[in-house]
Amino acid sequence: MNAPKFTTLGCRLNAYETEAMKELAGAAGVENAVVVNTCAVTAEAVRKAKKEIRKLRRDNPDATLIVTGCAAQTEPETFTAMPEVSKVIGNTEKMQAETWAGMAPDLIGSTEPVQVDDIMSVTETAGHLIDGFGTRSRAYVQVQNGCDHRCTFCIIPYGRGNSRSVPAGVVVEQIKRLVDKGYNEVVLTGVDLTSWGADLPSQPKLGDLVMRILKLVPDLPRLRISSIDSIEVDENLMQAIATEPRLMPHLHLSLQHGDDLILKRMKRRHLRDDAIRFSEEARKLRPEMTFGADIIAGFPTETDAHFENSLKLVDDCALTWLHVFPYSPRQGTPAARMPAVNGPDIKARAARLRAKGDAAVARHLAAQQGQTHRVLMENPRMGRTEQFTEVLFDTDQPESQIIAARIIGQTDTQLLSSSD
Repeated sequence: MNAPKFTTLGCRLNAYETEAMKELAGAAGVENAVVVNTCAVTAEAVRKAKKEIRKLRRDNPDATLIVTGCAAQTEPETFTAMPEVSKVIGNTEKMQAETWAGMAPDLIGSTEPVQVDDIMSVTETAGHLIDGFGTRSRAYVQVQNGCDHRCTFCIIPYGRGNSRSVPAGVVVEQIKRLVDKGYNEVVLTGVDLTSWGADLPSQPKLGDLVMRILKLVPDLPRLRISSIDSIEVDENLMQAIATEPRLMPHLHLSLQHGDDLILKRMKRRHLRDDAIRFSEEARKLRPEMTFGADIIAGFPTETDAHFENSLKLVDDCALTWLHVFPYSPRQGTPAARMPAVNGPDIKARAARLRAKGDAAVARHLAAQQGQTHRVLMENPRMGRTEQFTEVLFDTDQPESQIIAARIIGQTDTQLLSSSD
């Protein structure tokens, strides 16, 4: 059988869902198909998706080319109009067995070329039980999908729908399966992770889920949580940060900006001081805590003074790993109608933020020299510390295992080690 090929663009949740689609397509007997799982977070992401689709069609002229993901959900007409595309399916449809059954060789011509329904009508997120992906050391588990917030720059709620949570019992059972298969680290993922539980009976919080996992899966060595909204962090999550060494000391914060006026225009729910207060409290509870953060450069109406507050936030929150996004307008969002910053200014500000981030990484790496870290090996020569910093080795180490390693040097972005 000519198995389908999958290309994933965008976030870890997309990558997780690609693995689930592979299983669904395999079970349905789909053949000679190319599937592109798209991202819609920026206009540039959509441009990259179109470029990738054209390349894949050139490389696979006779295949059924299927486009799905957030960009397919938010602007199906864009991809329907591309002559390279055979079918467009939405974010809900891509996770349904019947969709892939309709892609089987004997049915491929009988199904609708566009299958994209109203994602806002979806009220549940299934806990798709895949056996993990990426390395054999770390698995990603989807616990939440969608977002109830409407930040003025963001199209993602229209690609993912409203917030839906996977019940805690389903999450715990999946993590038990993964641990039984030998995974030493699990990462909880979602679109708006800190909103987990709001749609479930008794409305539990993310901290409740974390504590429950750590209690009911005692053999799980490391639990990690992906991007969070610090203003929504609950007391139990703070308690877990303070008392649970198996919860990793690395948090990626959805901050977006460092100026209060711009945060209000973004329709964020926090102010600058809220972000600083959270980072200070988390570091007080867990001194080795490191932070990543998303920051947008050149949001509409941003002045030099506004931007300087974002630069200062890197130091004020002790941020280490920056994801810098030069602002690009997304059609259909309120921010796209606001007065724009000049393109060269956006580019220059993004470059300054990235340079600030590079300096923060260099400081972090230098501070690790001479320390011994517990490193989870992703391949024989590279692993990650509990703070998610990459460590390179000059000799092979046991893959997927956690080893003690002394730090003896650094590159621009990684630590160097010899195992103890």
